[in-house]
Amino acid sequence: MFLEAIVQLQDVTKRIGRKTIIDRLSLELPAGEVFGFLGPNGSGKTTTIRMMVGLMSLTAGEIKIGGYSITKQYRKAIRNVGAIVENPEMYKYLSGYQNLIHFARMIPGIKKDRIDDVIKLVGLEARIHDKVRTYSLGMRQRLGVAQAILHKPKLLLLDEPTNGLDPAGIRELRDYLRQLAREEGIAVFVSSHLLSEMELMCDRVAIIQNGKLIDVWNIQEGGERNGTASVLFEVDKIDEAMAIAGSLGMSVKREDGADEGKIKIEGDRESIAKLNEALVRGGVRVYGILAQSKSLEDQFLEMTGGEKIV
Repeated sequence: MFLEAIVQLQDVTKRIGRKTIIDRLSLELPAGEVFGFLGPNGSGKTTTIRMMVGLMSLTAGEIKIGGYSITKQYRKAIRNVGAIVENPEMYKYLSGYQNLIHFARMIPGIKKDRIDDVIKLVGLEARIHDKVRTYSLGMRQRLGVAQAILHKPKLLLLDEPTNGLDPAGIRELRDYLRQLAREEGIAVFVSSHLLSEMELMCDRVAIIQNGKLIDVWNIQEGGERNGTASVLFEVDKIDEAMAIAGSLGMSVKREDGADEGKIKIEGDRESIAKLNEALVRGGVRVYGILAQSKSLEDQFLEMTGGEKIV
């Protein structure tokens, strides 16, 4: 498991005139993680990305990539970055391999072995010598990823990488990004409007609204905030079950619209186990325990008041 913080945003602030676009945003991305970045329209998502690659100045705060300041040590910091913004641009009259050779000549130290490695990593061995104009959009995205990681960056920054891809292409890209993070130890920073894909792709996601960080969720631990979840208990004596849960200090209610005999509590793993034990001791038969996890989309809409994302 990679624990090194590759990207550090420390109290990053951006003001244009009297308007604050980004307000003291702080984040850390470790190596080997796919990190999602979500926000409603006008939240400052694109502004943050532009500041991370040095295309927009910071009003206050600091951004470090690979330990180097993007404002004070730009050349050293940007060497650690590979980026794709929407669809990658290639020379379509050249083959995929010729495109990679052309790009490799711009960066000292990239050898043929490295080019062959990234071609294999993104699964383009069979088509790499075909003209790029014959590639599907998904194949061009994969070639773009290969180009972006040729120089072994510590951060791969992708802005809306699944735009225009069909379901098969989205799934392929998702699998390659997770493989990259795992095998190359790259921190992958993904901005996207496809919530369902972010849920499948990312280890964590951050939500910003009005330029402020609202929350960071660990998707791989179920996406539940504060370690709690809504849990349904199916029991034979609902009144007794509610009384027992209340005696343990739990918030409990009869589930509206559910089959007779179901109650809902909010609790962590330990409180769920305690309630189950107390119900059995109290003579209440427990027929089922079902965790009701909210989807990333449900949680996002709940947190942002239903605002659309960019």
